[in-house]
Parts: sequence; C-alpha cells; structure tokens
Amino acid sequence: MDSKKRYAEYVDYLQKIADTRYAAAVLQWDQETYMPEKGAAARARQVATLTEISHEMFTRPSFRNLLQDLLAAGDLTGDQQKNVALSWYDFAQQEKLPGHFVRELSEAVSASFQSWVTAKKENKFSLFEKDLDKLLQLKKREAEFLGYQGHPYNALLNQYERGCTVQLLDKVFAQLQQPLKNLLAKIAAAPAPKDDFLRRFYQKDKQWSFGMDLMKQMGFDFSAGRQDIAEHPFTTNFSSRDVRLTTRIDEHDFANMTWSCIHECGHGLYEQGLPDEAYGLPLGEYTSLSIHESQSRLWENNVGRSMDCWIYFYPLLQAQFPEALSDISREDFYKGINRVEPSLIRTEADELTYHFHVQIRYELEKRLLEGTLSVKEIPDYWNSQYKSLLGVTVPDDRRGCLQDVHWSHGSFGYFPTYSLGSFYAAQFFSAAQKNIPNLAVLIRKGDYLPLLGWLRTNIHRFGRSFTSEELCRQVCGEGLDISHFISYAETKYQNIYAF
Repeated sequence: MDSKKRYAEYVDYLQKIADTRYAAAVLQWDQETYMPEKGAAARARQVATLTEISHEMFTRPSFRNLLQDLLAAGDLTGDQQKNVALSWYDFAQQEKLPGHFVRELSEAVSASFQSWVTAKKENKFSLFEKDLDKLLQLKKREAEFLGYQGHPYNALLNQYERGCTVQLLDKVFAQLQQPLKNLLAKIAAAPAPKDDFLRRFYQKDKQWSFGMDLMKQMGFDFSAGRQDIAEHPFTTNFSSRDVRLTTRIDEHDFANMTWSCIHECGHGLYEQGLPDEAYGLPLGEYTSLSIHESQSRLWENNVGRSMDCWIYFYPLLQAQFPEALSDISREDFYKGINRVEPSLIRTEADELTYHFHVQIRYELEKRLLEGTLSVKEIPDYWNSQYKSLLGVTVPDDRRGCLQDVHWSHGSFGYFPTYSLGSFYAAQFFSAAQKNIPNLAVLIRKGDYLPLLGWLRTNIHRFGRSFTSEELCRQVCGEGLDISHFISYAETKYQNIYAF
C-alpha cells in the first residue's frame, strides 16, 4: 500500500465532504439572517438533502476501507495519525445513524426552527410544542442508535463534549453550588451599583459602529468574516477564512448588543485561528464546545467586563454617546456593567447567576431524555425553577422557555458546555496572566495582540489534537479546576461590592 497516496485520497475525500457540509451551513446561516419567510419549506428540503449527502459520503464502505488501510499504515506522521484516528472515531459514531434517520432529523430541525420563530413572535409555547416533541422523540432515538452507559443523556452530551457525562456534570454543579450561593448572599447584602444608564437611548447605527470597532480592536479579521443581525446571536463558519457573527440591537439596552458582540467575537477569533491548511480535517476543527465557549466567555467576561478593558474603551464610548454617558464615570460604568441581579434572560445574565440559568436547562433536558418530564410540562417546570433558584417570576413564554434557539436546532446536551466554558475561561485567563508580561497594562492600552497570540499558540492551533481535559493540562498544567473561577469571582466582586 502506498500510504502517502492513500492519505492524499483521504484528505481530498474529507474536504469534499466538508464542502457539502459547509454549503448546508451557508443555507442555515441565511435561514437565520436574510431568508424570506416563505422560503422555509424549500430551505428545509435543501438543507436536509445536503445533510443526507454528506452523511452518506462519510459512512460509505469505501471510506471505511480507506480509514482501515491508513490505521494499519506504519509511516504516517504524528498529525496524520491523529487525523485518521479522529476520523475513525467520527465514522464509528456516524455509522450508527441510518441515512434516512439523518434526513428525518434534519427536516424536523428546519420545521422546529420555523415554529420556534413563530411561537416566540406570538409568545405562545403551544405553537412550538408539537414540533419540539417530534424533535425530542428523534433525539431519544438518536441516543439509542449511538448507545450509552448510564443515563441516555450521556449519548447526546458526548456529541458536544467528548467523554462528558451526567455524573461529571452533577459533580461540577454540586461543587459550584455552595461557594456561589455564599458569594451571592454577600452581594445581596451589599448596596447594588446603579445600571439604569445602560437602558437610556443608544441609537442603533451608533451601537453597531461601536460594536464593530470593539471587535476590530480585539483582533477579528473582517476580511475573513462579517457580522449581521439575527434573532439569537450566534457564530458559524464555512472555513477559517469565512467566519460569520451575528448580534441583536435594542436601542434601550446597551448591554444587549455590546456583550453579544464581544462574546461572538471570541467564538469568531477561535474559528479564524484554526489551521487553514487542515480544512475539512479533524485537526482543522475546534476541540469541543466547552473550549469554544471558553474563548467567548474569556473575551466577554475576563476581558470585556474588566476595568482594564474600559480604561481604553470608555472615553471612546462616551464620545459616541455623550447624551447617555456624560454624567457617568468610568468607575460607575464598570460597576454597573458588572451588577449582579437575578434575571429572566440567560444571554443577558450576569456572570454569576448565569450558571443557575444553565443548571435549570441541564436538569430540564435530563428529565426530558429520561422521560420524567414531557414537552407539554416544560413551561411550568421552567417557571417553577426560575422562581426557586433565581427568585424571579417568569411573565410569559417569550422571556421564559422560548428564549433560546437551541432546542429548535435539536441541540440537546449543548447547554452544560456554557458553564464548563466559563470555568475553563477563568483557568486559561489565569494562565495567560502568568505567561504574558504586563497583560493588564497591554489591555489598558487597547493592545490585544499579545493575548490573541497566546491563545492562538496555546489553544487555537491545536484543533482537535486534544480532548478538553488534555488541552487544559497542556495549557495550565492541570485539568479543569473550578477554584480558578471561584477565586476570580470572589476577588472581582469583593472589590465591586466592597464587602
């Protein structure tokens, strides 16, 4: 066997599959940004066809034979061996899913997304219920196809975070509970900073302009990406040289646009930092969703909500919005953007109570998958948990169980990676502070190149070379340790709330 020639066949074949998948991704991006309402039915068919084609290509017996030949080859480089081993793992997973099931699932996702949009617009969960229930039944079937040990939710968690289990997540959330509750109790007992200035009038176009300037300064390459408006902010990519961000703008909520821009920029910087020469190959893909989320949360919170960040940006912001901010000092602005207060919307939550939002969704999904909660019961369960854990009363479905797009995408098992990502972010940023001389001074000057360069060198360039835990050990010398997040939070909020 000429392994060099066979590996070249492997690369060419995977890149053709990637072409098909990214073509579907372009259509999905358009579906959430510019597609006219009446295009929904045809778009569902188009995406389903491309999804079915890419799945069929990836699970062909001839590709199995190619992978087996390469697994037996003794002269591949280290990176080539990693690519083939990861492709074999992916093949084994995908081979479990029949092609007709993949198409059925894709069509259900498209239908579910459209009914979610309608239900959210009309503020009626019942309009989403039927399609969501169908999708849930399909996800249960997917878990059975994939196989699992213990809880059926483990099969779906593994799709987003390899090796993640209910047992692991239960342990992480249990470790977080008491320290976070203690910190929140101290914050609740202290005078709260004012943040009403964030809800003054901020003209849409000026907000857009400021958000674009923020992302450019942080290093997002707009010659290899763009930003648009969407119902729910998200990032997608069609290669590392074509990365799409979206945001939303509320003229009476400055925080809404600003931190969604920084958050999605963090995702985009990661995608732009993946090795372009590995297009279509596992080593050209991101490590996991928790590592992806670590990049967005690092930029959003550890950087974007720091005083160091606003020493540079706040004068520029005041110049952009003098009527809204001329009477607000930088210190008051900093405290206001970090105000901790239980709220309804996950994407707008402070970085502490945020994790209760995630935990509610995690517990809800577990119950849906094990069958102890039905789709019809979601609104009541949701509302009771928000009252219990966050002390807030959910006024309607739009601001309750319809607020997230994820279920309409069939993304069961995704939400826990948001909390894991925050914990990895704190740990990575702590390592960056130790390894980049005068990082705080650089950020105060608006110089983000050293931080971005450190992330590119230590995280982005590796693609899927490591699991999340392996990467964390490589970067930090230890696996995930939420004490870094707790320490960061306690230090920061003790200063803000003066307790």
